[in-house]
Amino acid sequence: MKKFGSIREKTYAIEESFLSPYAAKSQKTRGRSREEEPCSMRTEYQRDRDRIIYSKAFIRLKNKTQVFFSPEGDHYITRLTHTLDVSQIARSLARALSLNEDLTEAIALGHDLGHTPFGHSGERILNRLSPQGFRHNEQSVRVVDVLEKDGKGLNLTYEVRDGILNHKQQLTPSTLEGKCVNIADRIAYINHDLNDAVRAGILKLDDVPAEIRRVLGNTSRERINTAVSSAYKNSVDKPFVELGSEVAQASDELRKFMFERVYFTEFARGEEEKAERMITALYDYFIRHFEQLPPTYVGLNDDYSKEQIVCDYISSMTDRYAVYVFNKIFVPRGWTFIDELN
Repeated sequence: MKKFGSIREKTYAIEESFLSPYAAKSQKTRGRSREEEPCSMRTEYQRDRDRIIYSKAFIRLKNKTQVFFSPEGDHYITRLTHTLDVSQIARSLARALSLNEDLTEAIALGHDLGHTPFGHSGERILNRLSPQGFRHNEQSVRVVDVLEKDGKGLNLTYEVRDGILNHKQQLTPSTLEGKCVNIADRIAYINHDLNDAVRAGILKLDDVPAEIRRVLGNTSRERINTAVSSAYKNSVDKPFVELGSEVAQASDELRKFMFERVYFTEFARGEEEKAERMITALYDYFIRHFEQLPPTYVGLNDDYSKEQIVCDYISSMTDRYAVYVFNKIFVPRGWTFIDELN
């Protein structure tokens, strides 16, 4: 039996023996912006995964909206549970295609680190307010490059950063592992957002057009299995990862249905108007009172514009913390009266 100098080297050998020729091998990473001493136990992608899990931005995902603002029920999806859902689906697909699961997992866990409070509503609002615009995938890369560890960043590998940046449907990551996350993100949010809409009483499953249900299935389990199976059959032993045409079309139709019946409903627009008033007030306030930002953010002013840094701060907030800061700044507090009888 061959002996290895480290557990990391043993993992390299396993990858060379068992992964697809189209997989991104850990030993062949394009590396980090700042060179570091290798770990004896973990590959570079495994180190990236661990850094993301222990980051502050990852912890905050538990209190960030996926679709429903600050839901009262215990079982609605949050940005954190969405992230875990994407990770599970992406890893299942990567495993089936003999791709690098560690890289896939790291990309999936980091793909939404830059998301705003109040879900995509918050993203649209900051995009309107900021002169340079705001896109959560780009902000996620900024989080790992600049904002984490008090401005030092996480110094992740090129492949993880590329996958995070290009996880949106219309973009193309440089690795097939990144493409697994790209597809898994779409599979995950369509399915769990549909489940949440049914749980909230906005939809009934029978409202989903029959042709979509015929192709994808009637339950979340069936729809996810259909999508992963389709991607596998269409992509195995090939230099790409794509859904089959029928499943891709049905998935696009389900996404369109969700926009019409859930994401852009009158109720959703009403809640977005409230979020817009709050985020706009916070943005204007911190542009005018920049010195009241936390010191870590103020310290970035030598290298970045105030508008960028204010977006950094607001986008980092959880839903609850955004409400707290808004109340602290704009909502009057009651007087404390002295007992005149004493």
